Amino acid sequence: MTLVVIGGPTEERVENAVRAFEAAGFRRASAIAEDLKQGNIVVPLRVGAAEILKQADDRGILYALVHHGPDDRIKDGTYARAHHRVEAPELIELARRLGANQKMLVTCVAFAFKEGIPKDSAFVVDARCLDNPYWVDDLRDLDGRDPRIAQFVLDQREAMVLLDSLCTMLGALLPAYRARGRMELTLAFGCTGGRQRSVVLALELARRLQARGDLDVGVELRELEQR
Repeated sequence: MTLVVIGGPTEERVENAVRAFEAAGFRRASAIAEDLKQGNIVVPLRVGAAEILKQADDRGILYALVHHGPDDRIKDGTYARAHHRVEAPELIELARRLGANQKMLVTCVAFAFKEGIPKDSAFVVDARCLDNPYWVDDLRDLDGRDPRIAQFVLDQREAMVLLDSLCTMLGALLPAYRARGRMELTLAFGCTGGRQRSVVLALELARRLQARGDLDVGVELRELEQR
């Protein structure tokens, strides 16, 4: 079930957006409530939006907030708090995307801190807390795709704690991202050169996430792919 809440600067804007979501198969409801559990629901907000949204947040109700049109200039209103700000041409595609039962895409990126953090990363993990295989003569010239580097990194207790903690955290948070219409998420793993520790962690987390079966998982080994 996806609960979408619609706001806008005028009643006409709100109504037009609601109709676009209805055309995509959403059912209209008059208020945000805990018992909206069947199918995809769209709720128009016209008066007192800031207070209504605060109450929904306090009750732990997950929703995707869509603002149709320009800034309403209301403090804590729907424009300020929107997960999606759209104009008319974007409404149909957004309604289709939010209503689709598609898998979320999670991309695991390995990078070097000296080259900059990947743009739009939802989570950045610093792998420099782990022992560096670069300082082992037989491992220096290998990258994280090599089983010997993977074993060196994953044999460290801290690596397992880190990966287990990430899986637990994502298990709790991914449903909340999806409920708000976010269907793509990037997790970035950084180390000194972006070739060894970060690569091992990115590949291992991607393997674990792929095993869930409910996600599309991508991997980007930024520094290796640029060589």
